[in-house]
Amino acid sequence: MKQLSNDSSLADYQQLIRQLIIERGYDKETISEVFTLLVEEVGELAKAIRKVNGQKIGDHSKQHEIAEEAADVFWLLIDLCNRLDVNLAQAFRDKEIINQSRNYK
Repeated sequence: MKQLSNDSSLADYQQLIRQLIIERGYDKETISEVFTLLVEEVGELAKAIRKVNGQKIGDHSKQHEIAEEAADVFWLLIDLCNRLDVNLAQAFRDKEIINQSRNYK
């Protein structure tokens, strides 16, 4: 398995996650299943942010760490993009070109 360095590219992350999905046996999950997991992790990230913002959360709620939940969201977004043949770095660059032509006020 390739190790990532501090200067790894988004393409490096996409390749590593592609390999790890197979190694860890997640390659049979459907796009719908991965998307549902992504949404769930976004919810856990939201809960962690609520705690930091001082918003109320239930006493029985599991405590979530922002960095861990953000990493889970990142992983699942990349996994989803891999399954949909989206080069995320290129998609970001293309979208940023569109965004630069917009008027933000």
